[in-house]
Amino acid sequence: MDVNVELPVVVVGAGPVGLAAAAELAERGMEPLVLEAGAAPAASVRQWGHVRLFSPWGWLTDPAAERLLARSGWTAPDSDAYPTGAEWVADYLAPLAAALGNRVRTGVRVVGVTRRGRDRVVEAGRDSEPLIVRTDGGERITARAVIDASGTWTTANPLGGDGLPASGELQAGRRVRAAIPDLSDAGERARYGGRHVVVAGSGHSALTALAGLAALAREVPGTRISWVLRRSGFGQVFGGGDADQLPARGALGVRASEAVEVGLVEPVFGFRTERVEQVADGPVVLISDEGHKIDDVDEVLVLTGFRPELGWLSEVRTELDPTLQAPARLAPLIDPNVHSCGTVYPHGAAELTHPEPGFYLAGMKSYGRAPTFLARTGYEQVRSIADALTGDHEAAARVELVLNETGVCGGAGLFDATDSTVETESGSGCCGPAVPGEEPAGGASSS
Repeated sequence: MDVNVELPVVVVGAGPVGLAAAAELAERGMEPLVLEAGAAPAASVRQWGHVRLFSPWGWLTDPAAERLLARSGWTAPDSDAYPTGAEWVADYLAPLAAALGNRVRTGVRVVGVTRRGRDRVVEAGRDSEPLIVRTDGGERITARAVIDASGTWTTANPLGGDGLPASGELQAGRRVRAAIPDLSDAGERARYGGRHVVVAGSGHSALTALAGLAALAREVPGTRISWVLRRSGFGQVFGGGDADQLPARGALGVRASEAVEVGLVEPVFGFRTERVEQVADGPVVLISDEGHKIDDVDEVLVLTGFRPELGWLSEVRTELDPTLQAPARLAPLIDPNVHSCGTVYPHGAAELTHPEPGFYLAGMKSYGRAPTFLARTGYEQVRSIADALTGDHEAAARVELVLNETGVCGGAGLFDATDSTVETESGSGCCGPAVPGEEPAGGASSS
């Protein structure tokens, strides 16, 4: 028997997956407590609210959350429409947080999780003692279980090609930032229009920024866009085009490709940034590990992906893959060197467990450094975890998740060294014909 059954399940993060976890737990009679570091629910989504997702509404809401919201008269948006991040918040995430009421606390940062009276070394009593969640206000919250759905948005990868900030990167200040600019804002348009902008990265966030900047370059003379890629060629960077079962995701790659073809975007291949040098208070110079330079750079957008923050988990026993920093059982299923073609296998509580009883990583954070997480993957994860916490292991194991194929027949890492000639036209590649499907249409690689 679980002697801690009356204690709450603490969910870290009030983003899409954290709020879904709370709805799933509450529906099963458990008491969730969601702790959000930001000033409002879905704080990270709000930061990219101007970006339009490439998943339609039908894939962006959790079933248990829908049932909870329905009690207050909530009406689901058009399942075929594509919201912006701000619309996702306003029309679903904020109402969901309100429906959960005082189960969601904002402005509370979790700084540590441990087992009561035991550090990670002590074995005795680990199966029976509850977990303790420490907050930045000094609070100690006793928990039956902890679901870390805090995401990775606040820990973006740096510009440096070796995984560490390039020399001078931090000193360059606001000229180097991890952001997708909101080019509908007059101030942002003035900041980037007529300037030399470098975009670093090859994922969906980078493609979104490139497509937007290319449109700006058509309107504002003198706008120059350089695209820094660490790989030696494009490979599968533009995605599957018409073969992508998420049409908006495929269209994003097409827009970026067209911008390159017409000369609005200049690619720079094999460039791994080692140093950022600033000329007085003027432009910066990017220097690669091979000594190549990109001169007279006014702005740098670092869109090289994200990584999990693991420091505050030092006292719980996690089992993480040494490469991806994802749960060891999940990592082989999401390895970007292998998977990106709808080949992520169904997974749930079994793949998300750790040696620490009652502790789970879920949502984007569960993917570690792997890209292209989809919201509905997270919803299925927390549904399975909630079933496991009730003791219904049969339901927890019954995970049914079919991801929409990208039209790309290999993972992001597979093509770093060489270009790929795999066909991706509908029906001619490994992914088969495209049908309407699921994430950001312009944005982050997760929702």
